[in-house]
Amino acid sequence: MLDVTCILAAAPVVLPLCLLIAAGIKAVSRGPALFKQERIGHLGRRFTCFKFRTMKLGADPAVHRAHVDRLIGSKEPMLKLDARGDPRLITGGAMLRALGLDELPQLVNVLRGEMSLVGPRPCLAYECRNYQPRHWRRFDVLPGLTGSWQVNGKNRTSFEEMIELDLYYGLHQSLWLDLSILAKTVPAIISQVWDRLRCRPRGGAHQ
Repeated sequence: MLDVTCILAAAPVVLPLCLLIAAGIKAVSRGPALFKQERIGHLGRRFTCFKFRTMKLGADPAVHRAHVDRLIGSKEPMLKLDARGDPRLITGGAMLRALGLDELPQLVNVLRGEMSLVGPRPCLAYECRNYQPRHWRRFDVLPGLTGSWQVNGKNRTSFEEMIELDLYYGLHQSLWLDLSILAKTVPAIISQVWDRLRCRPRGGAHQ
């Protein structure tokens, strides 16, 4: 009920915003505005996750796969590939990601019951191949647009720290905790944008 209530309340603002974002993507890049990708959700079930496309057509997914493998096997912070510039991104793609606007189409996933507003990040199938048994417990709850990890450090935390935050949420899930996480989401996004601006390379993006 919290998910549906929030979505209905935000619809007058979100729907026009989505149309503007879609038009902007079409204006700067050929191809569809929406991007569909298979993700792992509740109890390990696969579902089609919707996002606004922020990558150029034909972007090599192997680059991200190697990056994820390295993060899972290390204690490095969970920095995104585009944190210091990624030439695969379309114009404005980095800012859409930093603001979390690329994930607005996932509200459809929420209405379909595949996701919730709050929960662990839905992962890609190839991420799970390196999971230990305890890691799979993060799928005990619905994945979310925002979550405990997103508002408690996100790119400053390691993979294992992310898992601990997700497992804590699964064990203590409540209406109050969800409301608390939702309230912290906007400040977390502002902090993330600030971090991105500080890390932005001079002289253009590079990898």
